[in-house]
Amino acid sequence: MNETVTIPRSVEWNETHITILNQQKLPLETEYLELKEIKDVWEAIFSLKVRGAPAIGITAAYGLALAAQSYQTESIIKFKQLLQKDRDYLASSRPTAVNLFWALDRLLSSVENVSSVNEAKTTLIHEAICIQIEDEEVCRQIGEHALSLFKDGDKILTICNAGSIATAKYGTALAPFYLAKEKGIELKVFASETRPVLQGARLTTWELMKAGVDVTLITDNMAAQTILTKGINAVIVGADRIAANGDTANKIGTFGLALLAKAFNIPFYVAAPLSTIDLKTNTGADIPIEERNADEVTHISGTRIAPEGVKVYNPAFDVTPNELITAIITEKGIIRGNYTEALANLF
Repeated sequence: MNETVTIPRSVEWNETHITILNQQKLPLETEYLELKEIKDVWEAIFSLKVRGAPAIGITAAYGLALAAQSYQTESIIKFKQLLQKDRDYLASSRPTAVNLFWALDRLLSSVENVSSVNEAKTTLIHEAICIQIEDEEVCRQIGEHALSLFKDGDKILTICNAGSIATAKYGTALAPFYLAKEKGIELKVFASETRPVLQGARLTTWELMKAGVDVTLITDNMAAQTILTKGINAVIVGADRIAANGDTANKIGTFGLALLAKAFNIPFYVAAPLSTIDLKTNTGADIPIEERNADEVTHISGTRIAPEGVKVYNPAFDVTPNELITAIITEKGIIRGNYTEALANLF
């Protein structure tokens, strides 16, 4: 029996500004922010007020369209120069999630052949809205394909937040859980807390509980024990960039889960849209890994938990080699085997 499921959203276009759900304040406070200038958009992406590769792409696209509305020129050449400059500025906010660059470049391409500044401004807004609408449908298709891999009663482990608030709607790795809830299929989710920023604890549990999905929170170092004692059937994760050979960059801790899945002989799935696949990046070794501020590790909620002056290594992502990935789930279906060939064939 189909159920109505509450699915939160994180980004909305409002003509003069962008409204985002401030994911830094969750779960203690539900705060929405209005981004009115391009610097607000850059800061929101950099500071993780908006996060999740598709949501970053959507927000950046709206940010570029918003900035373009303020250009005071009638010259289409000058307009495109300003647009390129703002594209590069927004692209500098985060280096790893390929959707950011994909969305910004799609907006640039959309105005290649326009004949006036007014036409360009309208086209940019339309293209950004299309990116968000398309992502919602893409996420639903990913969810349908992923759900076919699970059966009623399965227990599934995930990390970080590849959910509705990381995308236009439904999410990628979390999409099958929303669709299972809609269809009356019982899936039990175990969410890794995802240190140091705690996206699993703060965000995944928050949105799945709002939807009435059965979710259990664990700390990252409980994963092996959880797989062993709770009978985990599979691991499913999102992705920030998938290289041409299938190597996948995702939130730090993902590689460890893939190794555990192999050790316990359970499937390890990556769920991501085509926009996350980067055929220009040959292997995972070529993916730039963002390193973030030491304070994320030495402090929790502003309180210091480590000695002053301690050295810190804080990579935001790791890369899971393709041989550890059972399947990659996209809107076009489920890919297995020779990822270099299969991923290229998608395009």
